[in-house]
Amino acid sequence: MFDSCKVLSPDYRFRWTLKEEEDVVEIGLEAATGTINYMAFGWANPNKTSELMINADVAVTGFTEEGMPFADDYYITDYTECMINKDGLAHGVCPDTIYENSDPVGLVNNSRLVYGHRKDGVSFIRYLRPLKSVDKNYDVVIDSSENMTVIWAMGLIRPPDTLRPYYLPQNHGGPWQMAFGYLKLNLSQHVNDCLGPLDASDKEDQDLIMADANVPLVVSTGPALHYPNPPNPSKVIYINKKEAPVLRVERGVPVKFSIQASHDVAFYITSDLIGGNATLRNKSEIIYAGGLEAEGVPSSPYELTWAPGRNTPDQVFYQSLFEPKMGWIVQVVDGGLADMYNNSVLLDDQQVTFFWTLAKDSDSISIAARGEKKSGYLAIGFGSRMAGSFAYVAWFDPDGVGRVNTYWIDGQDASSIHPTKENLTYVRCKSENGIITMEFTRPLKPACKRDERHVRPECNNIIEPTTPLKMVWAMGARWTDENLSERNMHSITSNRPVRILLLHGSAEAEQDLRPVLAVHGFMMFLAWGILLPGGVLAARYLKHVKGDGWFKIHVYLQYSGSAIVLLGLLFAVAELRGFHFESAHVKFGTVAILFACIQLVNASMRPKKPENGEAPQPKRIYWEYLHVASGRSAIVVGMAALVTGMRHLGDRYGSEDVDGLTWALIVWFLVIGVTVLYLEYREQQRRRERSYGRSNWVLGNNSEEDDSTDLLSPSRAANPKDLHPSDRMEIQLEPIGR
Repeated sequence: MFDSCKVLSPDYRFRWTLKEEEDVVEIGLEAATGTINYMAFGWANPNKTSELMINADVAVTGFTEEGMPFADDYYITDYTECMINKDGLAHGVCPDTIYENSDPVGLVNNSRLVYGHRKDGVSFIRYLRPLKSVDKNYDVVIDSSENMTVIWAMGLIRPPDTLRPYYLPQNHGGPWQMAFGYLKLNLSQHVNDCLGPLDASDKEDQDLIMADANVPLVVSTGPALHYPNPPNPSKVIYINKKEAPVLRVERGVPVKFSIQASHDVAFYITSDLIGGNATLRNKSEIIYAGGLEAEGVPSSPYELTWAPGRNTPDQVFYQSLFEPKMGWIVQVVDGGLADMYNNSVLLDDQQVTFFWTLAKDSDSISIAARGEKKSGYLAIGFGSRMAGSFAYVAWFDPDGVGRVNTYWIDGQDASSIHPTKENLTYVRCKSENGIITMEFTRPLKPACKRDERHVRPECNNIIEPTTPLKMVWAMGARWTDENLSERNMHSITSNRPVRILLLHGSAEAEQDLRPVLAVHGFMMFLAWGILLPGGVLAARYLKHVKGDGWFKIHVYLQYSGSAIVLLGLLFAVAELRGFHFESAHVKFGTVAILFACIQLVNASMRPKKPENGEAPQPKRIYWEYLHVASGRSAIVVGMAALVTGMRHLGDRYGSEDVDGLTWALIVWFLVIGVTVLYLEYREQQRRRERSYGRSNWVLGNNSEEDDSTDLLSPSRAANPKDLHPSDRMEIQLEPIGR
């Protein structure tokens, strides 16, 4: 029996008996909580008036995985799990023994366990705590006659592992006065406001099964002996021969089920507590795995694999599709970020790791960023530098609550940081040993109206998966969501941006244009900007020159341009290690190359040209129409490929010379256009002169067709006399001289 009892929350009680003659206080902690939860109680530093958890002396109690009670001294230096930094110093919520590296005589860990038990969902731990401890570094001296501030909390606890062989209390994660709190307490005053026994809603402690990626979980059925959520059917689901256990899985780690529960039990993972084809009554039910086909027997089991995703809720349920309330809870906890995301890269200086997954069924992206060193906040920005970028800042408020804020930054000072209202979902922020990790999901294109793009900067924060995403990072000591000042500016930042290739799952540092790609650009300009247009101009405007010189120039330029195009294509494919159709440049380039290939095939099928005085055959006319149309189309599309190539260059490399090169290319096209207009004017003038010359014949008929005549020219009209050479002709004779 204890002399006093204080209600800390509806599910948590603190009992004590003061034994001043022995210089100890006997403490009993009682809570209606889970088997994997801790109960913490202790004294705040008397010199602190805020952030009372920091520098507090607490006892963390609970039960091991084997069901044995424990009570250990802990000292809090930060709102994080206990971690050991590179210098070997402990940081966070750590056992006193970790700060001292060892405790051979029990002088540091001086909370002495007396007794512990768990029954009907209620944990009870009894221990002794000295009033004046010999540990002057991590224990608070208790003055039993004074009002002192005590703190308490309860929540999940992580069991020891090979790297950290001690229990790790997690953030309580609940509301004030429910999962944590503090109050003034005088141990010498008698208090008893605990009425009746503590009643737990879950009175039967369930078995806990932690899924292993390499070992299948055997799903069977058996009699309902201690089902946790009555009323229930007489037969329920067993996992690994345990009746309706709590199943714990990690996000990103595949879970294998060997379903042997008979053909009348269709196993599935659902968002509904009751199951049993809940969609008929619960339209919002989400089925994560399994279904009608997930049924089997021991001789022929059904193998089901389920990989909880990053956005899978913390709690789902395994049930039968045919019968309600046969299964129970699935706890979904965070695993390693590498398991939860499809891709990851190190940003500049290898101080920040960036993770991402592109959603297949929606236009969204899940993002995580983790610092590799301690900081007060972590920021990542989409852009070439922080100024002019859209930034995401992960930080912790004075209550230890993690937050992720979004900003638009248009300058170098604090006044240039403007908060935005991006649509972030599944937001998480945590800190381990001062190392901050942020997670969130956002749409690739913000849902904004057209007229909002000028008033809401975040409407322009569009992620195009086909375009490299430039990213920078920064870290600092302190952040706030109120008035930012110079002290909130970063203390360390990336030296240069990194381009994230979202579709390829890789990254590359910002650098100058690759030499091979520069050669690719020059070759394509030489082909589509000079040689191929030159060949077209030769065929159009040099036919008046006697002989076949125009034809030789045309063929030489076209074949040379086509060969250079193919070589330039091979250079680009080899340098980029693949051929991808996502960008507009590649699409225009591909179409232009197809037109060029059509021209080469079309040229090899060229029909015979008509003899002098012979009318062209329809096949020849059709061929010329196709040849001219496809050739001119190839030139237009090729020039579009050059322009989009310059844009792609700017998006990919951010070169400051891109704008100048683009304008130079436009000027070159204008020069070509002016040249075409001049040559077209000269060609029309020449044809008018030739037509006038023919009309002045007095005697004879020009039976020799000019080889330079363009069959497709509209000025070429058929002469009736040419079409009927056998008709009679009248000739007027005039004397030469009289």
